[in-house]
Amino acid sequence: MTDRNEVLRENLNVSWRFFFNRNYVDGFGHISARTQDPNMILITPHELGRNSNPEDFVFVDLDGNQHGSDEKLPGELPIHLEVYKSRPDVGSVAHFHCHHASSFSMSEHALKPVYFLASIFRDGIPVHPDARLVNDKERGESLAKSLGSHRAAMMRAHGIVVTGADVEEMSAGVYILEDNAKRAFIAGSMGDFETMNEAEMEEIEREIMKNRGPIKRIWRMFKAEAAESYL
Repeated sequence: MTDRNEVLRENLNVSWRFFFNRNYVDGFGHISARTQDPNMILITPHELGRNSNPEDFVFVDLDGNQHGSDEKLPGELPIHLEVYKSRPDVGSVAHFHCHHASSFSMSEHALKPVYFLASIFRDGIPVHPDARLVNDKERGESLAKSLGSHRAAMMRAHGIVVTGADVEEMSAGVYILEDNAKRAFIAGSMGDFETMNEAEMEEIEREIMKNRGPIKRIWRMFKAEAAESYL
């Protein structure tokens, strides 16, 4: 019988290698997943490089206690802990400082879906008003409150937080969010542009999430690129 936690380690490692090689990790960033025990997560240690391995991911309970390792934990661990506590539906969390998406947190323009895959963010991407490091429980709770029931949030002048039901969905969400921000930036540089309307986004989101076809396709890309990173 396959150990689900070992599968989680493998998937987190695939995701991390993809994001590192695509420069989402600019010296900062971390990802996590909820384990078989809903009160326990696996998370990147404080400093994890390009050549990560599944065993590098660390067990931490939702009270912040480390299990089976003495690796230094991310300083913004409370992002993960408080999101998991407030959102039983969330199985995976990412925090990055992606250039295009985070730039919208400092802009007069709201980041809205401009291409079809971004319909998964149709209910909005709130901006958390506090730019400080989320390095304690109080700040983590505040961020989780800003996130609310949304799939993602931006942290003003800081970065992004993206959630998913599992590692695959979280990973696709990060990829789509940054890609959408890049496309919005390009469209904006050419003059006025249209965002998608609510009716079409609702239909597209329903189709995407019905069988998660595009999410699976993006995940196959993650796996292929992660495998190449071993060569």
